Amino acid sequence: WDLIWFGFGSVIGAGIFVLTGQEAHDHAGPAIVLSYVASGVSAMLSVFCYTEFAVEIPVAGGSFAYLRIELGDFAAFITAGNILLESVVGTAAVARAWTSYFTALLNRPHESLRIHTNLTSGYNLLDPIAVAVLAIAATIAMISTGKTSYFNWIASAINTVVIIFVLIAGFAHAKTSNLKPFMPYGAKGVFQAAAIVYFAYGGFDNIATMAEETKNPAKDIPIGLLGSMSIITVIYCLMALSLAMMQKYTEIDRGAAYSLAFQSVGMKWAKYLVALGALKGMTTVLLVGALGQARYTTRIARAHMMPPWLA
Repeated sequence: WDLIWFGFGSVIGAGIFVLTGQEAHDHAGPAIVLSYVASGVSAMLSVFCYTEFAVEIPVAGGSFAYLRIELGDFAAFITAGNILLESVVGTAAVARAWTSYFTALLNRPHESLRIHTNLTSGYNLLDPIAVAVLAIAATIAMISTGKTSYFNWIASAINTVVIIFVLIAGFAHAKTSNLKPFMPYGAKGVFQAAAIVYFAYGGFDNIATMAEETKNPAKDIPIGLLGSMSIITVIYCLMALSLAMMQKYTEIDRGAAYSLAFQSVGMKWAKYLVALGALKGMTTVLLVGALGQARYTTRIARAHMMPPWLA
C-alpha cells in the first residue's frame, strides 16, 4: 500500500492540470483522451521492464543499478549523469510551478511572488518560495522514509478527494456537443499530444528505487508499480474527458485549463480547489522525488562514480 501511494505521490502532480489543457487546445482536441491512453500504454511498457528488473535485482538505484549489471560501467556512468540532471531540472520545474499555483490560490497576479531582477529575460525572475519548498521537502525525506510515507499518504488522500470532485463537477456540467469534432487534428495530433502528456506519467521509477526499503521486493515492487500506474491511467483519461466535455477545445485555456473551465460554467470558487489539488500533488512529487534522488545517489556513490561518503 505504501508503494501504491508513493506511485500516486510521485506521478500525479502539475502535469495533468497543466498539460491537458495545453495539448487539447493545440494538438489533440477532445481526442486528448486517446493521447492519455497511448501515453499510459507506453508508460505501462516501461513499468513492465522496471518490474522485471526489480524482481531480478532488488537493490536501490533503479535504472542505474540495472544498466550497470546489463551494460557495464560506462553506460551506467552516463545514466547516472542523466538521472541526477533529470532530478535537479525536474524538481526545479515543479517547484516553480508550485509558486505559480500558490499565487493562484492567493488570488494574486501571476509573477507577484517572484523577485524581479535586471538579468536577461527568462532568467530574471528569482523564486525564493520554490527554494524553500524544495528545502522543506528534502528535510522531511531526510528525517525518515516511514514519516515521508505517512505524510505522502495524507497528502495523496487529500489530492484524491480533489480529483474526485473535479470528475464529479466536470461530468455534471458536461456537454456531448463539445466532443465534436472528436479528432480535429487527426491521428498525428493525437500522437503529438501523447508525446507531451507522457511527462504527466513521469516519476514511477522512484518506486523501483525503493527495493531496499520494502520487506519483499520481488512481490511488493510489481504490485506497487502496476497497481498505481493502472489506477493513474484511468484517472488521467477520466480527467481529460471531463475537461473536453466541459469546454469546447478551442476555448480551453492553455495555462489554467481546469480553473477557467469551472469558471466558465459558473463555479468560480472551484478554481481555488483545483489550485489546492495541484499544490498538494506537486508537494508529494517533490517529496517522493527527494526520496528517489537519495536512493539513486546512494547507489551511484556505492559504485564509486561519486565520492563514496555520499552513500
